Amino acid sequence: MGRRMVAVFAAIVVGLVGVVTVLVYASSADSRAVAGQRAETVYIAQSLVPSGTTASDAVAKGLIVPTKVAAVGVPAGALTKVDANNGKLLALTDIAAGDFVLSSRFGTTPTGDKAIQVPDGQVALSVSLSDPGRVGTFVTPGSHVVIYDTYVPDAAPAAGASAVKQTRVLINDALVIAVGSTPLTPTGGQGAAATSQGQTSTTGALVTVALPPNTAAKLVHGIQTGTLYAALRGTGTTADPGQIVTDSTLFTP
Repeated sequence: MGRRMVAVFAAIVVGLVGVVTVLVYASSADSRAVAGQRAETVYIAQSLVPSGTTASDAVAKGLIVPTKVAAVGVPAGALTKVDANNGKLLALTDIAAGDFVLSSRFGTTPTGDKAIQVPDGQVALSVSLSDPGRVGTFVTPGSHVVIYDTYVPDAAPAAGASAVKQTRVLINDALVIAVGSTPLTPTGGQGAAATSQGQTSTTGALVTVALPPNTAAKLVHGIQTGTLYAALRGTGTTADPGQIVTDSTLFTP
């Protein structure tokens, strides 16, 4: 009889332990579910954050913004605050729009190289030029070019007459900072004067120039409305921006 009582008591204890284990697990699962639904404030990139941008500048410019998201969706190491302790840290690499911003993306020394270096105060624009329109393969990063524009003037032609095109200087001096994928300040140790590989196609190539913003607007308009042609500048060369060449003036001295 004593052994039977011991066995019954042991069974009761085991059952109680099982019930407690289930209750503890259920309580823990509920806690995890609640934690997953809890919102946390983290930073998300709204626009591209260029390498070298400080965290405080990224916030001030609206490049990264604090956003409340469900805790279950927050990646480990997500940036939760920008203050005096981390505000001066630099973006180590570009941060793409839409990415969660991780604390590890900021540090003291940016890694990687910019694909292209735009001079201070200027903007970079790319224009597609034919091989003849970029002096064959002789326009290279570092070249200075004159850009001509052939277009139809605003005045409507007389009845029955065809539109007469005219050509004039659009940009007197433009610095070429890249041809195709070869930049003026290249990465990987390639020389800046090296001719871009794979750019000898008769279909031409993209030529990227650096210009002041106001002058760049003229180039954008010329790209949209005319046909562009570039010429290499010699030392001391000055093109006449007031000269207009048409069919009727082509042979005028």
